[in-house]
Amino acid sequence: MLDPALPQLVVNSRTLFFSWLPADHDAVAALVPAGLAPRPDRQVFLNQYVVDDESQTSGFGAYSLTYIGVSLSGADAPGGNSPGGWWTTYVTSSERVRAYAAARGAPAVLGRTTIETERGYLVAQTEIGGIPVIRAHCQVGEAGRAISSGHHRYFTARHGELLSAVYPYVAEPVDPFVIESVEFLDPTHPTYALRPENPLTIPYGFYSPRASFAYPGGLSVHKGAAVPAQVGPAAHQVPARRARSGLPSGS
Repeated sequence: MLDPALPQLVVNSRTLFFSWLPADHDAVAALVPAGLAPRPDRQVFLNQYVVDDESQTSGFGAYSLTYIGVSLSGADAPGGNSPGGWWTTYVTSSERVRAYAAARGAPAVLGRTTIETERGYLVAQTEIGGIPVIRAHCQVGEAGRAISSGHHRYFTARHGELLSAVYPYVAEPVDPFVIESVEFLDPTHPTYALRPENPLTIPYGFYSPRASFAYPGGLSVHKGAAVPAQVGPAAHQVPARRARSGLPSGS
C-alpha cells in the first residue's frame, strides 16, 4: 500500500472536468457536513479522467478515476479563483489508488471510467459495480497553445475530522468545447442526488487530453463535524441537456 502521507504526481491524463447547477438543491445541501457550507446556487462538480500508462504517475500506475462533489462557499483554493469542494463520491479502477485515497479520508470505491473520442465527439462514462451511473456527451476540438493552471482545494473526512488539501494542476484545454448532456443513470445510487437541472446550466468546464496534477503530501485539519448520511433514491431523471438558446459552455 502507498503511504498516504506521501505526495503523488500524475501527468498527461485525459480529463473531463466541469460543474453544473443541480435539480434538487436541498438534497445537495444535505450532503455537506457541518463546518462547511455549499454555495448558494448549490453548484456540483465532476472530474472524469483516465491515466493510460504507468509511466504517467509517480506511483499510482495506470488507472481511471471519477470524483464528484459539492462546491463550497468561503473555502476557496489559493488565489480565490476556484471554490473548495466536498467530495461525495470517489470511484477508481485501481485498488492501490482506492486504498491511498481512502486513507486520506476520500469516500473511495472501486469502479471504472472510460473516455472515448471520435470525430470531435466525446463520451465519458463512470461505472460502479459494473453498472453505469454517470454519462456525459460533449463536443470537443483540438488542444492549442492555451494553458489552464492553478489549484483546487478538496475536503474529506477521517476519524470524525474534516481534512483539507490543495491540489496544483496544469491542463491543455481543447477548443471548441460544449457539454451536450449529462445523465445520471441509476436512480437507486446515492450519486443521483447530485443530478443536474434540466435544461443544463454549466458554470465552468474543460476537456484536456493532457492534464497534470499532484496529490499533496499533507492534509490540514479543518474545524467541522461528522459527515451527514447520504440522501436516498429519488424519482427517475430525464437526461439534462443544454437549452437550444445556448447556455455557456464553461470553456
